[in-house]
Amino acid sequence: MSLYVLADLHLCKGDPAKTMSVFSGWDDYQERIERNWLETVKEDDTIVLPGDISWGMSLEEAAPDFRFIEELPGKKIIIKGNHDYWWTTMKKMEEFIAAEGLDSIKILHNNHFRYGDYGICGTRGWVNMPGETQDEKILKREVQRLETSIKSALAEELIPIVFLHYPPIFATNFNYDILEILYRYKIKDCYYGHIHGRSAHELCVKNTYDDVNFHLISGDYLQFMPEKIF
Repeated sequence: MSLYVLADLHLCKGDPAKTMSVFSGWDDYQERIERNWLETVKEDDTIVLPGDISWGMSLEEAAPDFRFIEELPGKKIIIKGNHDYWWTTMKKMEEFIAAEGLDSIKILHNNHFRYGDYGICGTRGWVNMPGETQDEKILKREVQRLETSIKSALAEELIPIVFLHYPPIFATNFNYDILEILYRYKIKDCYYGHIHGRSAHELCVKNTYDDVNFHLISGDYLQFMPEKIF
């Protein structure tokens, strides 16, 4: 029973025109995701998918992508990304999951999931990069969600592992509000996606910084291979 992670699937089974294959390094990415997943993840494994899962603009449009994920092995835990426009209220998403029979998919949102002695925690996070719009209200909400998730794991005496969509650090830009939560709760490992392209990957923190181990797990960086955590 292993724990894996892979962000930024950017699936478009319902609308092939939205394929990411037009970008460098993304050729045949959906086929590569499926092949690598089948070769790596087993039925009793768990895989965390930290955002940008489907290009669908609604749950109905995203349904083919969720059915694709459901048919792959393992238990899946999903987090919202900046391109997950289908994301709606927890009630509507849970009703959709039940109606579609997506039994292997769970939503990480103001909660945590147990994995042995660990608590899988996280949220989308928020931007701290040049050229992207900042919003103090959204940032405060994401900070609160991250703290709520971590505290729920600690309440069960679990060791929190944090998964975010946005990077807390990118180049010389720091999201101090998110980092303060990581430091306050002595988080040892933080996994994040969102960043694409070789030149951008080189600007990412992929090692230990202020006692936190940062891991870049965006799809193209991992060559669409699920990364084993444990």
